[in-house]
Parts: sequence; C-alpha cells; structure tokens
Amino acid sequence: MELPLVVGVDGSDGNARAVDWAAAEAERSGLPLRLVHASLWEHYEGVRPGPGTDRPSEQIRAENLVASAEERVSRLAPEVKVSTGIQPEDPVTVLLREAREAALLVLGPRGHSALAAVLLGSVSLAVAARARCPVAVVRGGEPNRRAVHRRVVVGVGDHTDSAEATRFAFREARWRGCELVAVRAWHGPDRRRAQARVDEVLAVVDGEYPDVVPRPKLVEGPVRRTLLAETAGADLLVVGAKRRLPPLGPRLSRVQHAVLRHAACPVEVVPALD
Repeated sequence: MELPLVVGVDGSDGNARAVDWAAAEAERSGLPLRLVHASLWEHYEGVRPGPGTDRPSEQIRAENLVASAEERVSRLAPEVKVSTGIQPEDPVTVLLREAREAALLVLGPRGHSALAAVLLGSVSLAVAARARCPVAVVRGGEPNRRAVHRRVVVGVGDHTDSAEATRFAFREARWRGCELVAVRAWHGPDRRRAQARVDEVLAVVDGEYPDVVPRPKLVEGPVRRTLLAETAGADLLVVGAKRRLPPLGPRLSRVQHAVLRHAACPVEVVPALD
C-alpha cells in the first residue's frame, strides 16, 4: 500500500495554501492524500456541546474544517484519493505519529491554531527534526507555490543527509518534469573540495533517476545566504537533516532553521539517520 501525503488542517489562509500545494503534489506523484486535524478540545475548560448535538462545538468545528479541506482537494485534484482524520490530541504528537506512515508531512507556515503555527517556534524544529518522513513547509509567493519556475533546488552538504535529500530532490524533479539544481556553497580554498562533494553525491543518486539531468552549481559565500538566494527562483528547496538522538535531543541546524523561516519557496526537510 502506498504511503500518503499527510496535511495538517486548521482552516487558516496559510493552511489553505498548504492544502492546495499538497493536492498538486499528490496529483503529480500519484500518491493518496490524508487530511488531519488535531485539537485538545476534550481538555478545554468549559467546553459545551454544540446546539442540537451532544458533540463538543470544537469537535464540530474540526469536522467542518476537514470537510472543507476535502472538498477543496476534490475541486483541485478530483483523481486524488483522500482520507481524513480528526484527533483530540496535541498537534505535535499527532503529526509525529502520522509521520510514521507518511511519504511526506505538509504544513503551512502560519495560522491561528497550534497546528498551523507549529513551524514558527521551538516545537516546529522538534517536529521537523524528529519526523520519520520528509516534512514540507509551504511558504513563499504564489508563483513559487504554483511551480511556475520549473526548478527544484537541493542543498548539498558534507554529511549523509545530503545523499538522502538529493535522492528525494531527484524524485521531485522527476514528478514535476523540471530542472534539478544541486547547490553547494564554498569559501576560501575549498572550491575543488566542494566540486568533488557535489560530484560524489550526484553519482550516488543519478543512476536511480536516469531521466533527470542535474545541474551542479557552486556559489562562493555562506550557506544560509546562498540557499535563501536560490529560493527566489525555485519551486522547491530540499535540504537534509540529521537525526539527533538523546541525550542531545532533536534539533536542526541554523541553516535548516533559516530556510524554514525565510525561504521564498516551499521547503522540504528530508531526514537521515545519524
């Protein structure tokens, strides 16, 4: 059975854009889509049933949000198979559990609930660092979200996370039928070593996707500035993330933190075991 793309639903404008993006992603990949809402309505003080029903009003609201998102997907991508889930739990707990059986976890950049705001603070970094599947944050302007640039960018680093991220970026480029740019920042006398690292990573992955021809790109300068600059003309930025196990705890690097907050296009964080 194919693993689904999972989208956190909260009903905000930013989250609606994430649902739209996920619908397009499911359509081009052929994967099913799962819409999930999480809320601690059972723990709210003073929660009362809605008018004419014995269900809490927050539960009714959750059902309406998910139904609205499902209808939105059916209009945008009628061929996509959709399932839904509503959980009276902490959103982070739900997202991490859903990630165990997901091809991709999709979130909006901001909103009015804990779920949509999850990628704005320390909790968001923990989710992106701990999820067992890639995590997409749908940010940026409409041209970037609608994939008009026909360009996927992957950041090539020094560790094993680069190979996993690059493999995922190849798959995205194949699904989209677009250009793949493998970017590596360098400084000082390191250009030759940077070129060797890009060649090494591409050689590992390239044979798996013969229909995708990657374009290496070396840029002299800081990694964060380099990747953020590339996002202006990209439909997607893919970066790797090492898993930080206890006692260090889960965390992302400054580069990953920066692109999640400031990229001009959607960002996918792809996990790799440390």
